[in-house]
Amino acid sequence: LKAPVFIERVSLATPLKIRLAKYAIKQALTIQKEGKGYSFVEILSPCPTNLKQDAKGVQDFLENQMEKEFPVKNFRNELKDRKPIIRPENDYTIDSLDKIFNVDRSGDSAYCESTGMEPVTIKVTGFGGQGVLSAGLTIAQAACSEGKHVSWYPSYGPEQRGGSSNCSIVISDETIGTPVVEDIDILIALNKPSLEKFAKDVKENGTIIYDSRIGDVEVDKNINIIKVPSIEIAEKFGNTRTANTALIGVLMELKKTLAPESYENAIKHMFASKPKVIDVNIDVLKAGAQWVKDNS
Repeated sequence: LKAPVFIERVSLATPLKIRLAKYAIKQALTIQKEGKGYSFVEILSPCPTNLKQDAKGVQDFLENQMEKEFPVKNFRNELKDRKPIIRPENDYTIDSLDKIFNVDRSGDSAYCESTGMEPVTIKVTGFGGQGVLSAGLTIAQAACSEGKHVSWYPSYGPEQRGGSSNCSIVISDETIGTPVVEDIDILIALNKPSLEKFAKDVKENGTIIYDSRIGDVEVDKNINIIKVPSIEIAEKFGNTRTANTALIGVLMELKKTLAPESYENAIKHMFASKPKVIDVNIDVLKAGAQWVKDNS
């Protein structure tokens, strides 16, 4: 490694070596303080409890075994040769951050104006590969396009298809204090384990929207239960992978928090790199909303 200015391995075997370790750490901190670069200090210090040794036994282990395997020495010290690194001042302005993250504010988005709307908390849950995270992002993007304050917070199980997955969305007129959703206004569930896990967290008078293939669900609160044939809706358009979009369409029709156009624009934004699936997702979105009208 060429980047570190200072590299040293030290030992805590004896009082003298402890003093030398202290001096090495002081040098490393000096380099950091003076802005000269990165330092690395490795300290040999085994745990006497794990070794089941007293202080003398640990000292012998350090000097006779560890230090022979890992020599105690300085590998590099360029403190005197390196010049301080002068960095420009940090710029956290909105314009600067927009350039870094390639944010385009030239669309229809507007700054959030309070409408008196209470914050809405949504959790989308299911297996990995069911479009849980993309569904949450679509809802978040729709809210963002209307100038709302919005957060999207994902949580995964194992990083392979079939692992559990969920994401939390908060939509508000005011600044959002935390993206973590514990009390859920609207739960969208794509599988039974997720429904059973999170149903208890739905607020009184909240809503659960879930795929009808899961079966019936019982709750001990006054909760609006919406059982949606999302797979069947998606099958009509030849793509069962859009079942998550059908559930978004149900949300769109049930809760008039956001305009339908915002959801459609969000889908266009989400699938900009896959233009062939934009139209079918919008059709399924509308079909999900129509299902609510036909069954209300």
